[in-house]
Amino acid sequence: MKKILFNIAMVCLVALTACEDTINLNVPKGQSFPVLDAWITTEPGIQRIRITMSVPYTDQAPAPIVNDAKIVLNDLTTGDSYPFNFKDNYYQYDASTKAIGVVGHVYKLHVELQGEILEGIDTIKRVPPIDSMSYEYKAQGESTSGKEGYYARFYAKDIKGATDYYWIRSYRNDTTHRVRDEFSVDGSYSEGVSDGAQFILPMAQSITDGEHPWLLGNKVIMRLSSLSKPSYEFLKQVDQQINAGGLFAKVLENVRSNMQNTTPTGKVKLLGWFGTSAVSRAEITIK
Repeated sequence: MKKILFNIAMVCLVALTACEDTINLNVPKGQSFPVLDAWITTEPGIQRIRITMSVPYTDQAPAPIVNDAKIVLNDLTTGDSYPFNFKDNYYQYDASTKAIGVVGHVYKLHVELQGEILEGIDTIKRVPPIDSMSYEYKAQGESTSGKEGYYARFYAKDIKGATDYYWIRSYRNDTTHRVRDEFSVDGSYSEGVSDGAQFILPMAQSITDGEHPWLLGNKVIMRLSSLSKPSYEFLKQVDQQINAGGLFAKVLENVRSNMQNTTPTGKVKLLGWFGTSAVSRAEITIK
């Protein structure tokens, strides 16, 4: 009986995957919403915020840029305010002389849009330094992915004494070519596993894309950013939506926002997220 059921299942699976038909869906355009992309860090330099309008799922045109908002970043810990001015498709503040992000400070982003006020709050959490980076060459049969190339890793130690959330991102040669994103709790995958220890090996090696390992001459750039728990949960949700796929894919869902409309009877809905991070960086060249 078990063999019969197995054979039936295999026949069904083959039937489902044997051919592909193109289906043109008539998807309603739906309502367009403003979308915020705002991430403030402890690094000096130009801090940028962007607001665009959402476009229909099947639309190939770039998202229209919103250029008439008024944006002010408020440091609730010190009382300082930083106005952002629109330039080159972004709202910008020049923090080249002095970084505006400080570990432990609470920040509120104030946005005036379409005559209404929307605000979000986040806190900059601590981040450990990156001690070093290394790499090793793996032949085709030596790597888990079966791809020949160089595999890089980093060494860093979680800060002891609290639950810390991290965002690990790597780039190839420069910061315009993103390789991978990974998210960690205390250097591991979840809360309560470790505290104050080295980042576990899968996290340390997450800066390499197994399908496209590093090549000779590549510069491996990595960024380790701290996250508040709400920002961590937001990014994890976004990551799951972007990478959803396969037979057991997660059902698509609306990604939440932390921008609240504080105008009485306000109707404007601002999607996206306001987040903050302390940042550690490191790089190594494959030689």
